[in-house]
Amino acid sequence: MILEPTPSLLENLYWITLLAVIVSSASGVLKAGFKQFDLFGVIIIAVATGLGGGSLRDMLLDRDVFWINDQSFFIASLASAVVVFVVARLVMVSPRYFLVADAAGLATFAIAGTLVSLMVGAPPLVASFMGVMTGTMGGIFRDVLCNETPVVFLSPLYATVSWAGSLLFIGLLYFDQEITLAATIAGLGIFISRLLAMHYNISLPRFRFKS
Repeated sequence: MILEPTPSLLENLYWITLLAVIVSSASGVLKAGFKQFDLFGVIIIAVATGLGGGSLRDMLLDRDVFWINDQSFFIASLASAVVVFVVARLVMVSPRYFLVADAAGLATFAIAGTLVSLMVGAPPLVASFMGVMTGTMGGIFRDVLCNETPVVFLSPLYATVSWAGSLLFIGLLYFDQEITLAATIAGLGIFISRLLAMHYNISLPRFRFKS
């Protein structure tokens, strides 16, 4: 399955990616805020979170890195970081907001990553995994820089729901569903599933040695 990069498709990709950058950068700021980093440290974490996964995806797909090719994504990441930094100093911010922003970033980046991969001709299964990597790697960079075990390795159904949503997105496209509607359905599926998994603490079995 190869998606032709029509103007409508490119516009959809732009707005999905922009939203992903904004919410993922916000999650990075909130995580850095819990560590009480200064403004520069917060910005570095936000940029790594908001742009890291997509950057790795583009390098693996041998395409121009999205935020270098269009600096509006870099500006959006910086703006998100500064706005959340200021707002958090004025109002009480619950740790739950970090989890919501992280889930939103996971969902939007998973769809964007899958879409980009299909546009360059990646096989469907590879494209779905590229969606997973796009959605999760920014969070891994964020957690490593914050000296924590990445949430993707421990938290309830993180990469799992991302991969399921990416496969759902591809399946909807295969049955000729309109791209915007397919992206909305799959993205909301990832977002809601992630929140439900956290609420009910649903997770995959963990590795352990037989005692």
